[in-house]
Amino acid sequence: MSNPAAVLPVAGKAQRRPSLAWTVFALLFAVPTAGLSLFRAIPAEWPLPVVQLLAFTPWLVIPAAIALLFAGVGRRIWVVIATTVLLVAQLFWLFPLDAGKPVGPPAGTATIPVKVMSLNTEYGEADASTIMELVRGNGIQILVLQEHTQGLEDSLHAAGLEELLPNRVSEPRDDAGGGAVYSAFPLEPDGLLPDTPFHMAVTRVLVADAQTGSRSALELTNVHALPPVDERIEQWRSDLVTIGRQASSPGNHVLMGDFNSSYDHHEFRALLESGPGDGTLVDVGTATSGRFSPTWPMEGMTLPGTILDHVVTSPRIGSSGYMVRKVPGSDHAAVLATLAVPAG
Repeated sequence: MSNPAAVLPVAGKAQRRPSLAWTVFALLFAVPTAGLSLFRAIPAEWPLPVVQLLAFTPWLVIPAAIALLFAGVGRRIWVVIATTVLLVAQLFWLFPLDAGKPVGPPAGTATIPVKVMSLNTEYGEADASTIMELVRGNGIQILVLQEHTQGLEDSLHAAGLEELLPNRVSEPRDDAGGGAVYSAFPLEPDGLLPDTPFHMAVTRVLVADAQTGSRSALELTNVHALPPVDERIEQWRSDLVTIGRQASSPGNHVLMGDFNSSYDHHEFRALLESGPGDGTLVDVGTATSGRFSPTWPMEGMTLPGTILDHVVTSPRIGSSGYMVRKVPGSDHAAVLATLAVPAG
């Protein structure tokens, strides 16, 4: 009769050991995830390494979910509660309830559908034939290019781009500062954003609906912010402020291109909050749940991927059909969307 009693403590220890081991595994995933989440939660001007890591915030949902799984197996209630809160935070940032949504024009206002596409061409190395396929296959009416070069312009001309998009405002360069806008609609150059190292042109686009005869005007900004690297991080912040200021005036604003920032940077969210009046600018990708459609890097580094390229609009402009498509030769993906521009 003494043997069973002697075995009981050993069994108790055997039951406790898995609980402790699984708890340790949960904390191994939860602690670094919580650390990065703290940086995401507090809107501050973080140092360079933190800024770069914040771009990959959407992927934190994976270690947060693993931590909760291990915590559930370990059955320690405080770990389960902590990892549940951590996962809920990641899901909130992944599908943010506070993201700007299009408010649309007043009831009864006609809208003009406009199909747009943006691409950072990586020093003009993007494949011209793929660009042509995307433009033709998706009925693109406005094409915005960053890092545009004369070589790429010649290749696009030879491929027949101007037969589809006959209007062009272009400043090709051999460095990363070149840009171009190709359009099916008439274009009017409207200056450059001030105090930005890259060429960020503003173009007035006179859009029209051939079926209804409705007309409107877009203030289109070809965005290429400086990347947040080394001592240039302050210029990156300055660029985002300048870009946001551009869309603070009344009108139909569209800002497309390589923002070199994601929705998880508070600097980018501050840009969205700089819309006209009390309005919040709309990041079309975030508004249409495109947070798991990375636009960089498409080649080279084996990283999970992040969203640095955006289509941002005034709140009165609707949007749909958001897509991300890889283009050979570029480390960025093309971003496509259909906008609904209020007439008038």
